[in-house]
Amino acid sequence: MRTVEEHLQAVLTGVLPLSPLEVTLVDARGCVLAEDVVAPWPLPPFDTASIDGYAVKAADLLAASDGIPAVLPVVDDVPAGYRASVELLPGTAIRIMAGAPMPEGAEAVVPFAWTDSGMPEVRIVRAIALGTNVRSRGADVPLHEVVARAGSILGPREIALLASVGLGSVSVHPQPRVVVLSTGNELVEPGGGLLPGLVPDSNGVTIAAAVQEAGAIAYRVGPIPDDPAPLMSTIEDQLVRADLIVTTGGVSATAYDTVKEVLSRLGTVEFTTVAMQPGMPQGHGVLGPDQTPIFVLPGNPVSAYVSFEIFVRPVIRRMLGHQRIHRPVVRAVLSEALPSPAGKRQFARGVLSIEDGRYVVSPAAGRGSHVLGALANSNALVVVPEGVTEVLPGAAVAVIRLDEV
Repeated sequence: MRTVEEHLQAVLTGVLPLSPLEVTLVDARGCVLAEDVVAPWPLPPFDTASIDGYAVKAADLLAASDGIPAVLPVVDDVPAGYRASVELLPGTAIRIMAGAPMPEGAEAVVPFAWTDSGMPEVRIVRAIALGTNVRSRGADVPLHEVVARAGSILGPREIALLASVGLGSVSVHPQPRVVVLSTGNELVEPGGGLLPGLVPDSNGVTIAAAVQEAGAIAYRVGPIPDDPAPLMSTIEDQLVRADLIVTTGGVSATAYDTVKEVLSRLGTVEFTTVAMQPGMPQGHGVLGPDQTPIFVLPGNPVSAYVSFEIFVRPVIRRMLGHQRIHRPVVRAVLSEALPSPAGKRQFARGVLSIEDGRYVVSPAAGRGSHVLGALANSNALVVVPEGVTEVLPGAAVAVIRLDEV
Protein backbone atom coordinates (compact mmCIF):
# COMPACT_ATOMS: atom_id res chain seq x y z
CA MET A 1 0.00 0.00 0.00
CA ARG A 2 1.34 3.42 -0.99
CA THR A 3 1.25 6.54 1.09
CA VAL A 4 -0.51 9.58 -0.31
CA GLU A 5 2.86 11.25 -0.91
CA GLU A 6 4.22 8.21 -2.75
CA HIS A 7 1.26 8.00 -5.09
CA LEU A 8 1.24 11.74 -5.70
CA GLN A 9 4.94 11.63 -6.56
CA ALA A 10 4.31 8.71 -8.90
CA VAL A 11 1.55 10.45 -10.84
CA LEU A 12 3.46 13.74 -11.07
CA THR A 13 6.71 12.17 -12.30
CA GLY A 14 7.39 13.23 -15.86
CA VAL A 15 4.45 15.63 -16.06
CA LEU A 16 5.44 18.87 -17.80
CA PRO A 17 3.53 21.92 -19.01
CA LEU A 18 2.01 21.41 -22.44
CA SER A 19 4.05 22.78 -25.33
CA PRO A 20 3.51 26.53 -25.89
CA LEU A 21 0.86 27.66 -28.32
CA GLU A 22 0.23 31.10 -29.81
CA VAL A 23 -3.35 32.16 -29.08
CA THR A 24 -5.36 35.35 -29.43
CA LEU A 25 -5.86 37.46 -26.34
CA VAL A 26 -9.55 36.52 -26.23
CA ASP A 27 -8.59 32.86 -26.00
CA ALA A 28 -5.78 33.45 -23.50
CA ARG A 29 -7.93 34.09 -20.42
CA GLY A 30 -7.03 31.66 -17.66
CA CYS A 31 -3.93 30.41 -19.47
CA VAL A 32 -0.35 30.59 -18.18
CA LEU A 33 2.20 32.60 -20.13
CA ALA A 34 4.97 30.50 -21.66
CA GLU A 35 7.44 33.39 -22.07
CA ASP A 36 8.05 36.94 -20.91
CA VAL A 37 6.10 39.63 -22.77
CA VAL A 38 7.98 42.86 -23.57
CA ALA A 39 6.15 46.07 -24.46
CA PRO A 40 6.79 46.82 -28.17
CA TRP A 41 5.83 50.45 -27.53
CA PRO A 42 5.39 52.64 -24.46
CA LEU A 43 2.08 53.24 -22.73
CA PRO A 44 0.74 55.74 -23.41
CA PRO A 45 2.49 55.73 -26.78
CA PHE A 46 2.42 59.55 -26.96
CA ASP A 47 1.69 62.50 -24.69
CA THR A 48 -2.11 62.64 -24.29
CA ALA A 49 -4.72 64.85 -22.68
CA SER A 50 -6.07 63.24 -19.52
CA ILE A 51 -9.28 65.34 -19.47
CA ASP A 52 -11.51 67.29 -21.83
CA GLY A 53 -10.47 70.93 -22.06
CA TYR A 54 -8.10 73.31 -23.80
CA ALA A 55 -4.43 72.71 -24.60
CA VAL A 56 -2.44 75.83 -23.73
CA LYS A 57 0.97 77.27 -22.93
CA ALA A 58 1.31 77.88 -19.20
CA ALA A 59 2.94 81.30 -19.67
CA ASP A 60 -0.24 82.62 -21.32
CA LEU A 61 -2.24 82.10 -18.10
CA LEU A 62 0.10 83.51 -15.44
CA ALA A 63 -2.27 86.40 -14.65
CA ALA A 64 -5.58 84.64 -15.32
CA SER A 65 -8.27 85.12 -12.64
CA ASP A 66 -12.03 85.35 -12.23
CA GLY A 67 -11.80 89.14 -12.47
CA ILE A 68 -9.35 89.26 -15.36
CA PRO A 69 -9.67 86.07 -17.46
CA ALA A 70 -7.14 85.24 -20.14
CA VAL A 71 -8.82 85.40 -23.55
CA LEU A 72 -7.29 83.14 -26.17
CA PRO A 73 -8.37 82.34 -29.75
CA VAL A 74 -9.19 78.65 -30.29
CA VAL A 75 -7.30 77.60 -33.42
CA ASP A 76 -8.21 73.90 -33.61
CA ASP A 77 -10.54 71.26 -32.17
CA VAL A 78 -9.07 67.77 -31.54
CA PRO A 79 -11.33 64.81 -30.64
CA ALA A 80 -9.88 61.50 -29.40
CA GLY A 81 -8.37 59.52 -32.27
CA TYR A 82 -7.20 62.63 -34.16
CA ARG A 83 -4.16 64.91 -34.08
CA ALA A 84 -4.04 68.68 -34.12
CA SER A 85 -3.62 70.10 -37.59
CA VAL A 86 -1.56 73.05 -36.36
CA GLU A 87 1.17 73.73 -33.83
CA LEU A 88 0.08 75.52 -30.66
CA LEU A 89 1.64 78.98 -30.76
CA PRO A 90 1.91 81.42 -27.85
CA GLY A 91 -1.32 83.29 -27.20
CA THR A 92 -3.59 80.56 -28.66
CA ALA A 93 -5.53 77.53 -27.39
CA ILE A 94 -6.71 74.27 -28.91
CA ARG A 95 -9.83 72.49 -27.70
CA ILE A 96 -8.97 68.85 -26.97
CA MET A 97 -10.72 65.72 -25.73
CA ALA A 98 -9.35 63.19 -23.25
CA GLY A 99 -7.12 60.61 -24.94
CA ALA A 100 -6.20 62.80 -27.89
CA PRO A 101 -2.48 63.42 -28.59
CA MET A 102 -1.16 66.66 -27.17
CA PRO A 103 -0.59 69.26 -29.92
CA GLU A 104 2.98 70.21 -30.66
CA GLY A 105 3.94 73.12 -28.42
CA ALA A 106 1.18 72.49 -25.82
CA GLU A 107 2.23 72.33 -22.17
CA ALA A 108 -0.96 71.69 -20.18
CA VAL A 109 -4.71 71.12 -20.49
CA VAL A 110 -7.17 73.52 -18.84
CA PRO A 111 -10.39 71.76 -17.78
CA PHE A 112 -13.68 73.11 -19.13
CA ALA A 113 -14.67 74.03 -15.55
CA TRP A 114 -12.00 76.78 -15.56
CA THR A 115 -13.37 78.28 -18.76
CA ASP A 116 -16.51 79.57 -20.44
CA SER A 117 -16.22 76.63 -22.92
CA GLY A 118 -16.05 79.22 -25.66
CA MET A 119 -15.46 78.94 -29.38
CA PRO A 120 -13.88 80.57 -31.41
CA GLU A 121 -12.25 82.14 -28.37
CA VAL A 122 -12.11 80.94 -24.78
CA ARG A 123 -11.97 82.80 -21.45
CA ILE A 124 -9.81 81.07 -18.84
CA VAL A 125 -9.97 82.12 -15.19
CA ARG A 126 -7.04 80.26 -13.58
CA ALA A 127 -3.32 79.87 -14.03
CA ILE A 128 -1.96 76.38 -14.67
CA ALA A 129 1.32 74.56 -14.07
CA LEU A 130 3.39 72.84 -16.73
CA GLY A 131 2.28 69.25 -17.39
CA THR A 132 -1.11 69.56 -15.66
CA ASN A 133 -3.67 67.08 -17.02
CA VAL A 134 -1.15 65.55 -19.42
CA ARG A 135 -0.29 61.84 -19.52
CA SER A 136 3.34 61.66 -20.58
CA ARG A 137 4.55 59.11 -23.12
CA GLY A 138 5.68 55.94 -21.33
CA ALA A 139 4.50 57.13 -17.89
CA ASP A 140 2.51 53.90 -17.40
CA VAL A 141 4.74 51.40 -19.24
CA PRO A 142 8.16 52.35 -20.66
CA LEU A 143 9.28 51.00 -24.02
CA HIS A 144 10.67 47.43 -23.85
CA GLU A 145 9.55 46.92 -20.25
CA VAL A 146 8.52 43.36 -19.30
CA VAL A 147 4.77 43.70 -18.80
CA ALA A 148 4.06 40.04 -17.99
CA ARG A 149 6.38 37.28 -16.80
CA ALA A 150 6.42 33.66 -17.92
CA GLY A 151 4.28 31.72 -15.47
CA SER A 152 1.79 34.55 -15.02
CA ILE A 153 -1.89 33.65 -15.12
CA LEU A 154 -3.76 35.77 -17.65
CA GLY A 155 -6.97 37.33 -16.37
CA PRO A 156 -8.97 40.27 -17.71
CA ARG A 157 -6.63 42.86 -16.15
CA GLU A 158 -3.48 41.31 -17.58
CA ILE A 159 -5.11 40.93 -20.98
CA ALA A 160 -6.12 44.60 -20.90
CA LEU A 161 -2.46 45.57 -20.43
CA LEU A 162 -1.27 43.27 -23.22
CA ALA A 163 -3.83 44.70 -25.62
CA SER A 164 -2.88 48.26 -24.64
CA VAL A 165 0.73 47.72 -25.62
CA GLY A 166 -0.34 46.45 -29.02
CA LEU A 167 -0.33 42.67 -28.68
CA GLY A 168 -3.00 40.63 -30.40
CA SER A 169 -1.73 37.20 -29.37
CA VAL A 170 0.58 35.60 -26.80
CA SER A 171 2.41 32.32 -26.26
CA VAL A 172 0.75 30.26 -23.53
CA HIS A 173 0.59 26.73 -22.26
CA PRO A 174 -2.74 25.56 -23.69
CA GLN A 175 -5.55 24.04 -21.69
CA PRO A 176 -5.24 20.24 -21.47
CA ARG A 177 -8.02 18.29 -23.16
CA VAL A 178 -9.32 15.87 -20.56
CA VAL A 179 -11.66 13.02 -21.51
CA VAL A 180 -13.90 11.89 -18.65
CA LEU A 181 -15.34 8.36 -18.81
CA SER A 182 -17.74 6.66 -16.42
CA THR A 183 -18.06 2.88 -16.47
CA GLY A 184 -20.71 0.61 -15.02
CA ASN A 185 -23.80 -1.32 -16.13
CA GLU A 186 -25.80 0.41 -13.40
CA LEU A 187 -25.23 3.94 -14.75
CA VAL A 188 -27.75 5.96 -16.73
CA GLU A 189 -27.61 9.49 -18.10
CA PRO A 190 -28.72 12.12 -15.55
CA GLY A 191 -32.11 13.57 -16.30
CA GLY A 192 -33.70 10.32 -17.46
CA GLY A 193 -36.13 8.11 -15.64
CA LEU A 194 -34.88 6.07 -12.70
CA LEU A 195 -35.38 2.30 -12.75
CA PRO A 196 -34.68 -0.16 -9.93
CA GLY A 197 -30.98 -1.01 -9.76
CA LEU A 198 -29.90 1.93 -11.94
CA VAL A 199 -28.37 5.21 -10.80
CA PRO A 200 -27.60 8.51 -12.57
CA ASP A 201 -24.00 9.02 -13.66
CA SER A 202 -23.09 11.70 -11.13
CA ASN A 203 -19.37 10.89 -11.42
CA GLY A 204 -19.13 11.86 -15.07
CA VAL A 205 -20.65 15.30 -14.64
CA THR A 206 -18.86 15.88 -11.32
CA ILE A 207 -15.39 15.09 -12.63
CA ALA A 208 -16.04 17.00 -15.86
CA ALA A 209 -17.00 20.05 -13.80
CA ALA A 210 -13.91 19.60 -11.61
CA VAL A 211 -11.73 19.40 -14.73
CA GLN A 212 -13.15 22.69 -15.96
CA GLU A 213 -12.69 24.31 -12.56
CA ALA A 214 -9.04 23.23 -12.63
CA GLY A 215 -8.63 25.15 -15.90
CA ALA A 216 -8.74 22.34 -18.47
CA ILE A 217 -11.18 21.45 -21.25
CA ALA A 218 -13.48 18.56 -20.36
CA TYR A 219 -14.95 16.06 -22.81
CA ARG A 220 -17.46 13.88 -20.99
CA VAL A 221 -18.16 10.47 -22.56
CA GLY A 222 -20.44 7.79 -21.25
CA PRO A 223 -21.65 6.15 -19.24
CA ILE A 224 -20.03 3.05 -20.75
CA PRO A 225 -21.27 -0.45 -19.78
CA ASP A 226 -18.97 -3.09 -18.29
CA ASP A 227 -18.34 -4.63 -21.70
CA PRO A 228 -14.81 -4.83 -23.16
CA ALA A 229 -15.81 -4.10 -26.77
CA PRO A 230 -17.57 -0.72 -26.33
CA LEU A 231 -15.09 0.36 -23.66
CA MET A 232 -12.11 -0.49 -25.88
CA SER A 233 -13.66 1.26 -28.87
CA THR A 234 -14.53 4.36 -26.85
CA ILE A 235 -11.08 4.77 -25.33
CA GLU A 236 -9.35 4.22 -28.69
CA ASP A 237 -11.58 6.88 -30.26
CA GLN A 238 -10.93 9.37 -27.47
CA LEU A 239 -7.15 8.97 -27.47
CA VAL A 240 -6.87 11.09 -30.61
CA ARG A 241 -8.06 14.22 -28.76
CA ALA A 242 -7.00 13.55 -25.19
CA ASP A 243 -4.08 15.02 -23.29
CA LEU A 244 -5.37 13.15 -20.24
CA ILE A 245 -8.07 10.54 -19.57
CA VAL A 246 -9.96 10.10 -16.30
CA THR A 247 -12.23 7.13 -15.72
CA THR A 248 -14.33 6.24 -12.70
CA GLY A 249 -15.38 2.76 -11.66
CA GLY A 250 -13.88 -0.68 -12.12
CA VAL A 251 -10.80 -0.05 -10.01
CA SER A 252 -11.52 -1.91 -6.77
CA ALA A 253 -10.31 -5.44 -6.11
CA THR A 254 -13.88 -6.77 -6.07
CA ALA A 255 -14.98 -5.04 -9.28
CA TYR A 256 -15.48 -6.75 -12.59
CA ASP A 257 -12.21 -6.87 -14.50
CA THR A 258 -13.49 -5.12 -17.65
CA VAL A 259 -11.59 -1.87 -17.12
CA LYS A 260 -8.37 -3.64 -16.14
CA GLU A 261 -8.64 -6.03 -19.09
CA VAL A 262 -9.15 -3.24 -21.64
CA LEU A 263 -6.45 -0.97 -20.25
CA SER A 264 -3.91 -3.76 -20.22
CA ARG A 265 -4.31 -4.07 -23.99
CA LEU A 266 -3.96 -0.34 -24.66
CA GLY A 267 -1.08 0.61 -22.41
CA THR A 268 0.56 0.27 -19.04
CA VAL A 269 -1.72 0.99 -16.10
CA GLU A 270 -0.81 0.15 -12.51
CA PHE A 271 -3.56 -0.58 -10.03
CA THR A 272 -2.66 0.00 -6.42
CA THR A 273 -4.04 0.94 -3.03
CA VAL A 274 -3.28 4.18 -1.24
CA ALA A 275 -3.44 4.63 2.52
CA MET A 276 -6.26 7.15 2.44
CA GLN A 277 -9.98 7.43 3.08
CA PRO A 278 -11.94 7.88 0.94
CA GLY A 279 -10.24 6.79 -2.29
CA MET A 280 -8.06 3.82 -1.36
CA PRO A 281 -8.15 1.94 -4.72
CA GLN A 282 -6.34 3.85 -7.48
CA GLY A 283 -5.14 3.25 -11.02
CA HIS A 284 -2.69 5.28 -13.07
CA GLY A 285 -0.60 4.81 -16.20
CA VAL A 286 -0.30 5.65 -19.88
CA LEU A 287 -2.18 4.58 -23.01
CA GLY A 288 -1.63 4.54 -26.75
CA PRO A 289 1.23 5.59 -29.03
CA ASP A 290 1.44 9.08 -27.47
CA GLN A 291 1.69 7.68 -23.94
CA THR A 292 -1.43 9.59 -22.89
CA PRO A 293 -1.73 9.59 -19.09
CA ILE A 294 -4.81 8.02 -17.56
CA PHE A 295 -6.29 7.99 -14.06
CA VAL A 296 -8.65 5.22 -13.02
CA LEU A 297 -10.59 6.51 -10.02
CA PRO A 298 -12.96 4.70 -7.66
CA GLY A 299 -16.63 4.52 -8.54
CA ASN A 300 -18.04 5.82 -5.26
CA PRO A 301 -18.86 9.49 -5.91
CA VAL A 302 -17.06 11.00 -2.91
CA SER A 303 -14.06 8.74 -3.42
CA ALA A 304 -13.87 9.80 -7.07
CA TYR A 305 -14.07 13.49 -6.21
CA VAL A 306 -11.51 13.38 -3.39
CA SER A 307 -9.16 11.30 -5.55
CA PHE A 308 -9.46 13.89 -8.30
CA GLU A 309 -8.66 16.72 -5.90
CA ILE A 310 -5.62 15.02 -4.38
CA PHE A 311 -4.07 13.41 -7.47
CA VAL A 312 -5.58 14.53 -10.78
CA ARG A 313 -5.99 18.24 -10.18
CA PRO A 314 -2.27 18.80 -9.43
CA VAL A 315 -1.39 17.01 -12.69
CA ILE A 316 -3.75 19.26 -14.66
CA ARG A 317 -2.36 22.37 -12.98
CA ARG A 318 1.19 21.32 -13.84
CA MET A 319 0.20 20.65 -17.45
CA LEU A 320 -1.22 24.17 -17.53
CA GLY A 321 2.14 25.54 -16.41
CA HIS A 322 1.12 26.71 -12.93
CA GLN A 323 3.85 27.07 -10.32
CA ARG A 324 1.42 26.35 -7.46
CA ILE A 325 -0.40 23.14 -8.28
CA HIS A 326 -2.12 22.33 -4.98
CA ARG A 327 -5.11 23.94 -3.30
CA PRO A 328 -4.23 26.24 -0.38
CA VAL A 329 -4.04 24.63 3.07
CA VAL A 330 -4.87 26.51 6.29
CA ARG A 331 -4.81 25.59 9.95
CA ALA A 332 -8.20 25.57 11.62
CA VAL A 333 -9.70 24.73 14.99
CA LEU A 334 -11.89 21.62 14.92
CA SER A 335 -15.36 22.23 16.34
CA GLU A 336 -16.20 18.63 17.26
CA ALA A 337 -14.53 15.25 17.62
CA LEU A 338 -13.50 13.54 14.40
CA PRO A 339 -12.68 9.79 14.38
CA SER A 340 -10.27 8.50 11.75
CA PRO A 341 -9.22 5.01 10.54
CA ALA A 342 -5.89 3.73 11.78
CA GLY A 343 -3.11 3.70 9.21
CA LYS A 344 -4.94 5.87 6.66
CA ARG A 345 -4.90 9.57 5.93
CA GLN A 346 -8.46 10.79 6.11
CA PHE A 347 -9.82 13.58 3.93
CA ALA A 348 -13.03 14.39 5.76
CA ARG A 349 -15.57 16.77 4.29
CA GLY A 350 -15.94 19.92 6.35
CA VAL A 351 -17.36 23.41 6.54
CA LEU A 352 -14.68 26.05 7.03
CA SER A 353 -15.58 29.45 8.47
CA ILE A 354 -13.97 32.37 10.29
CA GLU A 355 -15.00 32.99 13.89
CA ASP A 356 -13.41 35.67 16.08
CA GLY A 357 -10.65 36.12 13.52
CA ARG A 358 -9.61 32.47 13.29
CA TYR A 359 -10.46 29.54 11.05
CA VAL A 360 -12.92 27.03 12.48
CA VAL A 361 -13.91 23.81 10.71
CA SER A 362 -16.89 21.58 11.39
CA PRO A 363 -17.00 18.01 10.02
CA ALA A 364 -19.89 17.51 7.63
CA ALA A 365 -22.63 15.09 8.63
CA GLY A 366 -22.51 11.76 6.80
CA ARG A 367 -19.04 10.45 6.14
CA GLY A 368 -19.64 7.49 3.82
CA SER A 369 -17.96 7.50 0.42
CA HIS A 370 -21.39 7.60 -1.24
CA VAL A 371 -22.88 10.53 0.73
CA LEU A 372 -23.14 13.38 -1.77
CA GLY A 373 -25.25 15.66 0.42
CA ALA A 374 -22.36 16.16 2.84
CA LEU A 375 -19.99 16.79 -0.06
CA ALA A 376 -22.27 19.40 -1.59
CA ASN A 377 -22.50 21.23 1.74
CA SER A 378 -18.72 21.24 2.26
CA ASN A 379 -16.13 23.80 1.26
CA ALA A 380 -13.08 22.05 2.66
CA LEU A 381 -11.35 18.74 3.33
CA VAL A 382 -10.09 18.12 6.86
CA VAL A 383 -6.79 16.22 6.73
CA VAL A 384 -6.21 13.72 9.54
CA PRO A 385 -2.76 12.03 9.50
CA GLU A 386 -2.33 8.27 9.21
CA GLY A 387 -1.26 7.76 12.81
CA VAL A 388 -4.22 9.57 14.37
CA THR A 389 -7.44 7.72 15.18
CA GLU A 390 -9.35 10.64 16.69
CA VAL A 391 -9.02 14.40 16.72
CA LEU A 392 -10.59 16.10 19.73
CA PRO A 393 -12.59 19.36 19.67
CA GLY A 394 -10.37 22.43 19.86
CA ALA A 395 -7.41 20.75 18.18
CA ALA A 396 -5.70 22.44 15.22
CA VAL A 397 -6.01 20.56 11.94
CA ALA A 398 -4.83 21.05 8.38
CA VAL A 399 -7.68 21.99 6.03
CA ILE A 400 -7.66 21.99 2.23
CA ARG A 401 -9.75 24.87 0.93
CA LEU A 402 -12.00 23.72 -1.90
CA ASP A 403 -13.25 27.26 -2.55
CA GLU A 404 -9.78 28.59 -3.44
CA VAL A 405 -7.64 27.74 -6.47
